Amino acid sequence: MNLMPRLRVSAISFLNTAPLMWDFEHTALGQAYDISYTLPSLCAEQLRAGAVDIGIIPAAAYATIPDLLVIPDVAIAARGPVRSIFLIGKTPAEQVRSVALDTSSQTSVALLRVLFKRHWRNQPSLVPMAPDLEPMLAKCDAALLIGDPALLAYARLRKGEYHVFDLAEEWQKLTGKNFVFAFWAVRAGAGASAGTATDFQRSRDHGLEPASLAQIAREWSGRIGLTEAQIVAYLTEAIHYRLDAECLQGLHLFYTLAAECDVWPEAPELRFLE
Repeated sequence: MNLMPRLRVSAISFLNTAPLMWDFEHTALGQAYDISYTLPSLCAEQLRAGAVDIGIIPAAAYATIPDLLVIPDVAIAARGPVRSIFLIGKTPAEQVRSVALDTSSQTSVALLRVLFKRHWRNQPSLVPMAPDLEPMLAKCDAALLIGDPALLAYARLRKGEYHVFDLAEEWQKLTGKNFVFAFWAVRAGAGASAGTATDFQRSRDHGLEPASLAQIAREWSGRIGLTEAQIVAYLTEAIHYRLDAECLQGLHLFYTLAAECDVWPEAPELRFLE
C-alpha cells in the first residue's frame, strides 16, 4: 500500500510559538506531520529551498519567496506592545548612529528600517551580531533583540538604564494599526488542503486553553527565567494569535510602507490556502 508522504513542517523554537504547536506536540496529530524546529529566518530559507512544505515564517519573508500560500486565521501578531521585540539604546532613537541587529527575524529588521525612516527620521548603520545585549551595546549605540533573548533582557533591565522601544508599540504610534510578525505559509503544490489549515487552527485553539497555557508556563519558566505568571500574561496579553481583519489591514500597510522604504521592490499580494 502506498502512503502519502507526511508534510514537512518547520517551526520556531520560541516561547511565542508554543501554543501554536500544542496538538503537534501533545496529540497524535504530531505523527501526521514531519516536524522540525529552527529560527524564523532559517525557517523561511527552508521553505525557499523546498526543504520543507510548511513553515511559520516572518511576514517579511513572504514578500521575497514566490509561490507561497498563507494558512488562514493563524498568526503571531500584536495589538499593542509585544514585549519581546525591543530596540534598546544608549540614546534616543533619533540620535542613534548604529544598531546591532539580532537577525533571527527578518520581519523585525524590516520593521525597524521602516520605523527609523518614517517614524524617527533617522538612518543609522545596521550591524548583524549575536543576541547578547552587553557586547551589542559595547559596539553600537543601540541593539535590536527578538524573542526569548529580548524577554529575558527586558526583565533584567533597570528602570531608566536605557532608552527602550517596543517595536509593535512604535508601529501603532506611527500607523494606528496592529502588527503581524509571522504566520504559517505553505508551498503551493505541496499537497496541503483545507484540512491542513484546520489542523493548524485547532492546534492554536487548544494551545490557548487555560490548562494548556498553565502547562506551557511550567515548562518554559525554567528555560527563559520568567515566572509562570509572566509567561501566561505574555502569551495572552502581548501576543495575538489570529490573522483577523484588523491584523490583515496592518499587514498590508506594512508591506506597502516597507516597499516605499526600499525594504523590498513591491508589496506582495496575499494568497490563502483554500
